[in-house]
Amino acid sequence: MFSEFFYVLKNNGLEVSMTEWLTLMEALDKGLADSNFTSFYNLCRTILVKSEADYDKLDGAFLEYFQNIKEEKLNMDEINKWLHNDAEDAKQTNPEMYRDMRTEREAKEVHRKFRERLGEQHTEHNGGNYWIGTGGGSEFGKDGHVAGGIQLGDKAGMKTAFAVLGERRYKDFRRDTKLTMRQFQVAFKQLRQYSRKMDLPKTELDIDKTVDSTCNQGGYLKLEFEQPRKNSVKLMLLFDSGGSMYPYMELCNQLFQSVDKTNHFKDVKTYYFHNCIYAKLYKSPECNSGDWVDTTWAFKNYDKEYKVIIVGDAGMAPEEYLDKNGNYSGPNGGLSGHEWIQLFKQKYPHCVWLNPSYHAAASSMYWMESEKLIGETIDMYPLTVDGLKAGIKKLMNENA
Repeated sequence: MFSEFFYVLKNNGLEVSMTEWLTLMEALDKGLADSNFTSFYNLCRTILVKSEADYDKLDGAFLEYFQNIKEEKLNMDEINKWLHNDAEDAKQTNPEMYRDMRTEREAKEVHRKFRERLGEQHTEHNGGNYWIGTGGGSEFGKDGHVAGGIQLGDKAGMKTAFAVLGERRYKDFRRDTKLTMRQFQVAFKQLRQYSRKMDLPKTELDIDKTVDSTCNQGGYLKLEFEQPRKNSVKLMLLFDSGGSMYPYMELCNQLFQSVDKTNHFKDVKTYYFHNCIYAKLYKSPECNSGDWVDTTWAFKNYDKEYKVIIVGDAGMAPEEYLDKNGNYSGPNGGLSGHEWIQLFKQKYPHCVWLNPSYHAAASSMYWMESEKLIGETIDMYPLTVDGLKAGIKKLMNENA
């Protein structure tokens, strides 16, 4: 019974054990679904889903099996066969071709044309200007020279592509999803544990103690109160702005807005940088010359009790990061980016780096050397639900 549904669940990424499946079958035999589709759905969610992070997987399986509505997926195995050609003569090295000048409206048009092209193409193509393939001037494929298109395969031809097809963008509560403003706010609430209790009468409702006391009294409500807390957390937010961070602008704005709307902090300071922290911290995301403060001034005026969250993709070239003259957009202050990062960590021991394009295997990739080196100095986490929670936990560790 429903054996095909079992495999649909597995194919949608839901880890269903045989014990769980047999438990579902037993529940159906006992009529616990009440011959009702909604009840059956709720029964499946109760038995088969271990975490809210898997709700979306179950929903996708239901849509596919019972309504024949499959989430649009690309045949990446077939496309990757077309993109196997890594010949050097298929690559273009003119830097002017790498400049991304597309607007958001033009990006949507690129996506529309990609879907249209995908329906037309049935064979491999390389070096041209129209079909999906390698090299050439097409907006779709691998190792081409058109900025702002759609890159495919395991390595980007250009960092500024609007979209990377072939990897699933998870939704809702999935733990590896890019964060929403609400998820930011929930994570930041954990920092409230830093808040200092004030020497005042117990006037703030203690939910946990209230629940415990009510249960201990057989369900008779007993309210428990605690002393109110005073916000004592001082937070410094530093955002990488411009260049390869363009695709993450909305995500960074959500983080900023969530901090701006919350009341869990005694003080919040926000600054910007381009690629790496150097001698200047910019006051606005435009990173205009002169609109800055000295990094050493920040060291003197913001004490080490500040919790620091740095957001950036660490995507600079190794020579830019390691050379004392590597900063081409502002003053270096006689130090390399690597040296400034080390100084920053020394000043602010409670410091984490959130990376929207985090690479777990950065240590084995030469072109990710900067990310690797930064991660060796400042604890780096992916900018996902789990990554932010881990970063917040690190900031809350007084022994860090």
